[in-house]
Amino acid sequence: MSTSARTPLILISNDDGITAPGIATLVRIMRRIGEVVVVAPNSPQSGMGHAITIGTSLRLDASTIFEGIEAYECSGTPADCVKLAKHHVLKDRRPDLVVSGINHGSNSSISVLYSGTMSAAIEGAIEGLPSVGFSLCDYSPTADFSHCLEHVKKIALQVLESGLPENLALNVNIPAKSQGEIKGIRICRQARAKYTEKFDKRKDPYGRSYFWMDGDFVDLDKGEDTDIWALANGYVSVVPCGFDLTAHHALPVLNRWEI
Repeated sequence: MSTSARTPLILISNDDGITAPGIATLVRIMRRIGEVVVVAPNSPQSGMGHAITIGTSLRLDASTIFEGIEAYECSGTPADCVKLAKHHVLKDRRPDLVVSGINHGSNSSISVLYSGTMSAAIEGAIEGLPSVGFSLCDYSPTADFSHCLEHVKKIALQVLESGLPENLALNVNIPAKSQGEIKGIRICRQARAKYTEKFDKRKDPYGRSYFWMDGDFVDLDKGEDTDIWALANGYVSVVPCGFDLTAHHALPVLNRWEI
């Protein structure tokens, strides 16, 4: 879609909750580009992946947190937010762009599977909408989002102008400001990596056992075309992500099984 044709309609969500500084930054950027509607969780939903609410009711309440912006806070997950936005809030209005974030922390590599930020973007892609998830690689409670503006705007405008291939969303990660000046934007593949978890067993004040997950992120990929490499070297990483999890390369092997 050409941005000169008409004012684009932009749906914003996230997983850190409607009061998070990252979504406020995203609203500031997107309101300069088009008409903005926000539907975001009413509390943090990090690590929810693509969970949806099926066993309890969903609540949706209007919010005045962003002056002059139509906004709603939802009791559900990020995926719930996009679903409710499409079917209830927007009804017959079709967004030209779905953006999620800006997440407080990295969603590079394997983290995309656990990411609530990316689940909102993927849900948009499932509906056939151009969708982007934005994350800042800084977990500090006082993280500075100011250097994200130029890159988020550039990517959003490009998606509005050129569209995206069918059935995918972009996973965009931005280095922390403390890393220094950003060198540019790189189109990447997802790095092969994993978390090596451990669970600390502890006791609560009543003597009952509980567990606290801990662990380390291990990069198993030495390629220089990955999101991990790009971020480590001062670039914004852009990874196209699909939702077809079929391992197509395995089909010929499995078709030789005698089953």
